Amino acid sequence: MSTPRNEPARTGGVREHNLALVLRQVAQGSRTATPPSRADIAAATGLTRATVSSLVDVLVGAGLVEELAPVARTRAGRPATGLALRADAVSGVGLEVNVDYLAVCVVDLTGAVRHRRVVDGDQRTRTPATALRRVARLGARAIAGERATGRAVAGVTIALPGLVQAPHGPLRLAPNLGWRDVDVVGLLTREPTLAGLPVTIDNEADLAALAELYAGGAGGSTSFVHVSGEVGIGAGIVLDGRLYRGRHGWSGEIGHVAVRPDGPACRCGAGGCLEQYAGQEAILRAAGVPADAATSMGGSSAVDRIAGLARAGHPEVRAALAGAGAALGLVVAGAVNLLDVDTVVLGGIYAPLAEWIGPAVAAEVDRRVLGAPWAPVEVRASSVGPDAAVLGAARSVVQGVLDDPASWLTAA
Repeated sequence: MSTPRNEPARTGGVREHNLALVLRQVAQGSRTATPPSRADIAAATGLTRATVSSLVDVLVGAGLVEELAPVARTRAGRPATGLALRADAVSGVGLEVNVDYLAVCVVDLTGAVRHRRVVDGDQRTRTPATALRRVARLGARAIAGERATGRAVAGVTIALPGLVQAPHGPLRLAPNLGWRDVDVVGLLTREPTLAGLPVTIDNEADLAALAELYAGGAGGSTSFVHVSGEVGIGAGIVLDGRLYRGRHGWSGEIGHVAVRPDGPACRCGAGGCLEQYAGQEAILRAAGVPADAATSMGGSSAVDRIAGLARAGHPEVRAALAGAGAALGLVVAGAVNLLDVDTVVLGGIYAPLAEWIGPAVAAEVDRRVLGAPWAPVEVRASSVGPDAAVLGAARSVVQGVLDDPASWLTAA
C-alpha cells in the first residue's frame, strides 16, 4: 500500500517523499495570510522538527523556498520565521495549438503568470510541422526572456485538442485540426532552445481542468467534470484532487458521445455526436447567426455576437442555446451518474454563455442524475478564463517541481 501524500514516509525513498511533503506545505501556506514556520510544518506533517529544519535548509539552499522576516506570535516564545515559495526560482512554460490560434504562457513557482501571448491564425491550413515550428519559436522567445532574468525553466508542456498519449506522445488524432499520428515532441524539439528541456504533451481539456483545480475553482470541489466548449467539445475529469486519464490517457472525449446515433455526421467519422448539437458551429447554425466558429481564445467575435443577441432577447439565439444546453446536460448527466462527482464546470465558450446554457444543463442533470435528490450537483461557469488550457500547461510544469523537488534538484 502506498504512503498517503500528506503523511511522512517511513520506508524507501523517505527523504525524497518528505522533501516533497514539506515543499507542498510551504506552497499551501504561501496562499494564506500566515506563511507556515518550521514548527507549523512539523505539526501538520508529523515529521520531527529536526527533520523539517533539515529539509527546509535543502529547499532554501536550492532557491525554491525563502525565509520571511520573523513575525511575533500571540503565544509565548520567539517570533516565528515564515516560509514561502520563491517566485524568482523557476518557471514553467505552456504552449497550445488550437484551431485558430497558437499560445504561450509562462508562470513562476507560485503559479503567477509572467508572460502570455496569443497569435491568431487558422492552424487547419498548416501542416503539423509548420504549426509546431511556429509555436516552438513562441516558446523559445519566452524561454530566452526567462533566462535573461536569471530564472531556470523547468520544462515545457503543450496543450492539444485531441487524443494524446501523454506525456511524450504521439498525438493520435485531432479531428478539428485534421491531424493524425503526429510526433509532436520530435517536431517541437527541432527548435534548439526546447531540445535541452523536458517537453511533454497533453490534452487541452485535461489541462484546462487542472488549471481550474490549481486555481481552487469548481467551488472548492476536488471531484468535478470540466467541460471545455470550443469548436470541439472536451472534458477533463478530476476525482479526489487528481486528474483521471483512463487506460490510454484518452478519457474525457465527451464531444464524441452520441446524442442520437442517426444524427448528423461528425468530423470524427461517426454521427450524432454531442459536438453536432452543442458545439459552437451547431449553436451558430441553430441560431441562424452568419459567423465563422472560433475558439474563445482565438477569436471571440462569434461568441460575443451570440451573447449580445441572447442578452437582447433574440428568440432564435436563446432557443439555440437552450437546445445546446439540453444536449450537453443529457451527456453530462450520464457522466455524473457514472463518476459520482458533485460539480460540473462549464469552460471555454460555455463560460460566457453560461447564463443561457447553464440552466438547461442543470435541469437535465437534476432530472437524470439518480443521486441528485440527496446530493445535488452544482453546475457553474469556469473561474479561470479562456486561457485555461495553456495556463494549465504551464502550471503543470511547476507543479511537477512541487510534487518531486528531489528530481528537480538532481537535474538542475
